[in-house]
Amino acid sequence: MLSVVLAEDHSTVREGIKMLVNAQTDMRVIGEAGNGAAAIKTVREKRPDVVVMDISMPEMNGLKATRRLKTEFPDIKILTLTRHSDDSFLEQLIAAGASGYVLKQSAPAELVNAIRAVGDGNAYLDPTLTNKVVGGFLHRSLRGERRSEMTGREAEVLRLIAWGFSNKEIATRLALSVKTVEAHKANAMRKMNLRGRIDIVRYAILQGWLEDN
Repeated sequence: MLSVVLAEDHSTVREGIKMLVNAQTDMRVIGEAGNGAAAIKTVREKRPDVVVMDISMPEMNGLKATRRLKTEFPDIKILTLTRHSDDSFLEQLIAAGASGYVLKQSAPAELVNAIRAVGDGNAYLDPTLTNKVVGGFLHRSLRGERRSEMTGREAEVLRLIAWGFSNKEIATRLALSVKTVEAHKANAMRKMNLRGRIDIVRYAILQGWLEDN
């Protein structure tokens, strides 16, 4: 059973999401918050598997709350819920460490699927956002030089990073030290001309890694 905390400032919307989540047999809402600061407090108290985080909230927005939560709880899975779909906004969300991105205007089934995917340790990107995320990366990759191919281990590390795992989690899963994981990540990014987490996610989309289980 996936435990979920909802962070959404509109009570009617929050109640609707809660009903949707609780109607599923494999997930349950264990806490709610109406702003970013309250979300951090609730996560500290409830320690959920997944946080569904609205971006536009009072007092502290969801982007800032996501950054703080990922700093305090690196392994937590955060699914961002937003109406924004512009490139720069998506890059900020990815850089902040969110594991998934769903547009509010998407069908309810998208949100449910996203919660399951993120809860299982995978990354999730709303299908309508894929082209936006990949476009800029493709353009730059065509111009950039790749020095050499990644090793299998380097690709494995990048895949896990794209899915939202922290360096510590990856080290545990692959029976490596954290320093070794960091070295594989750095080598892979250098070889594939990747600048940061946003590029890793873009590359993962192109490779079809986000569709893997």
